[in-house]
Amino acid sequence: MLVDVHAHIYKEYFNGDINEIIEKAEKNNVVSIINAGINHETNKEVIELSKKFSILKSSLGLYPLEGIKLEEDQINETINFIDKNRNKIIAIGEVGLDYHYIKNKNKEQKDIFQKIINIAEKLDLPIVVHSRGAESDCVEMLESSKIKKIIMHSFSGNMKLIKRIGDNGWTFSIPTNVVYSTQFQNIVDKTSISQILTETDSPYLSPKKNERNEPSNIVHSIKKISDIKKLEKEEIEKLIFLNFQKIFIK
Repeated sequence: MLVDVHAHIYKEYFNGDINEIIEKAEKNNVVSIINAGINHETNKEVIELSKKFSILKSSLGLYPLEGIKLEEDQINETINFIDKNRNKIIAIGEVGLDYHYIKNKNKEQKDIFQKIINIAEKLDLPIVVHSRGAESDCVEMLESSKIKKIIMHSFSGNMKLIKRIGDNGWTFSIPTNVVYSTQFQNIVDKTSISQILTETDSPYLSPKKNERNEPSNIVHSIKKISDIKKLEKEEIEKLIFLNFQKIFIK
């Protein structure tokens, strides 16, 4: 049983073929896809799609590149929507910080992220974190929180931070481009299998460069992780599914 703990299955990216994408995932033994919102509009879409497809589980968030565009009342509206739909979601995300694409807005980003951390603490939900170019600040803010279940999505930080995250007992979600990315291969190699999950970040980070990604591609991640860990694919599938259950299923 395969799981994709972070994808963006929206009409914007999969217009007209969401049914086909879901069917293909199910044929490849994917049993759960966590569909992550990035703003108020996609959060609403994620909730609606979960009603149509039982395989899709909802994660509501505010992507840093989206959050920084908003006025405070709009940010609060998004957070209130998350709170209101607490019983329909299994995680908070995609949220975090991004210093790579957003320059000179560090304080504003941190203020927004702190609000998200606060709602994750209140709802006692796992949080899926984007940290591109802001890995150290993300780790420090999360270490100061009371959140128990933290998933570092597509983590690009250095080995010192990777070890620190591992020592904290947090989890890495490994994208499908692990088949060629030395960064993610190193994370898999250095991290306990009990702290690894699989994701696609669909439609991004495909195992085949310049192709749209989709949840069925988790099979490629499993193969690569099994090669690195020197365990049978069936054992890797089982262990990662157990990690998924421990973190997301109450």
